[in-house]
Amino acid sequence: MRISRRAFAAAAVAVLLPLGACGSGGDGGGSADASGKVEGDITFQTWNLRANFKPYFEGLIAEFEKKYPGTDVKWVDQPAEGYADKISADAAGGTLPDVVNVSPDLVAPLAKAGLALDLDKAAPQYRKEYLPGAWDGHRIPGMPGTYAFPWYLNTGPLFYNKTLFRQAGLDPEKPPKTYGELFSAALQLAKKSDGKVATLANVPTIEDFGRYGVPLMNKEGTAFTFNDAKGVELLAEYKKLYDAKALDPQALTATPESSGKKFLTGAVAMNPGSALDLGNFKKQAPSLYKNIGITDQITSTGHVNMYVMGVMVNSQTKRKPAAVAFAHFVTDAAHQMSFAKKVAIFPSTAGSLDDPYFTEEDGTDETRVRVAAAKSLKTAVNYTPVLFSEQMKIALRNEVAKALQGKQSPKEALDNAVKECDRLLKQQG
Repeated sequence: MRISRRAFAAAAVAVLLPLGACGSGGDGGGSADASGKVEGDITFQTWNLRANFKPYFEGLIAEFEKKYPGTDVKWVDQPAEGYADKISADAAGGTLPDVVNVSPDLVAPLAKAGLALDLDKAAPQYRKEYLPGAWDGHRIPGMPGTYAFPWYLNTGPLFYNKTLFRQAGLDPEKPPKTYGELFSAALQLAKKSDGKVATLANVPTIEDFGRYGVPLMNKEGTAFTFNDAKGVELLAEYKKLYDAKALDPQALTATPESSGKKFLTGAVAMNPGSALDLGNFKKQAPSLYKNIGITDQITSTGHVNMYVMGVMVNSQTKRKPAAVAFAHFVTDAAHQMSFAKKVAIFPSTAGSLDDPYFTEEDGTDETRVRVAAAKSLKTAVNYTPVLFSEQMKIALRNEVAKALQGKQSPKEALDNAVKECDRLLKQQG
């Protein structure tokens, strides 16, 4: 099960435009009142979860129906491929399920079209049950409210090669935490290795600009702002790394797989990863495995990046009390903890990450990574703007590449990227 934002999800932004007046917001003119008796038939839609978790969801639904006699939950599961298209078709046709599994970028066009229930109005009593960063994950710039219950979270720690740090004269027990420390360490690693060891294998993404403290959008959600002085400063620093071979020369075309191989062979000193990677290191590179370090993502804000999934209530549902009650039931602390123990994800509920399952190591690779990631998630932020589409990611990457190659200045590159992203934003509505 892939947790991060899927590439095809952003397609919903474009295909949902015919639904109504873009930016109308609210809950489609319907009442936000979710009080009343919890009863009636509702439909719950998940995103590619039936194959691996059928018993879990069947048990969850049976438990809810037992708690609320007179309710009947029909569960439908859609494949990953074409999920955004399915949601847009249902929304346009008036057949959107009562409760829907969404990511922030999927909920944005639904909220703009008035089809996502504002939980700040309809169910404000539940807000305190969730981590603040998770609850805010389904807010839409320029609109008041929160449009989905936070469900499961994910993040990833950063691996580093202690041997390479030691050889460069860096303290292997004190890896860089901020971008300033990262840039300094990276230049030292490159110098000591005569350019043979890069520290990073990837160019900066929108999440990097967020973690560096760059304001990404204006408060109204009408324009991008990552070309400000701080954004230019970040890209200028990456240009220095690129010139010094502290950034891998192939970073401009890198994939997660290619970056992983660079780290595996000792050509790169730091790389994001997961517990699965540790298993690969143990088999394919025992010496690396013995000298592996695990640390938090680099951030100058004090907050790492998180990915968040949510459960949205259709504002047009005829069974609002039941739909809200079920969406909350799916995402409450007990059920999130139960689900987290079946798959490598993390609960978004306040206090859950203090459970021994997320705080105590047992000597296995799985718990080493789980504990490290859970610790950072307590104050994590979803930096990727919900309105930042895949096309925008490509536009930013292309301009960043030109700056690193010296074809244009960092300022020119980010100005061009913002101009193109703003153009795409206007197309969204």
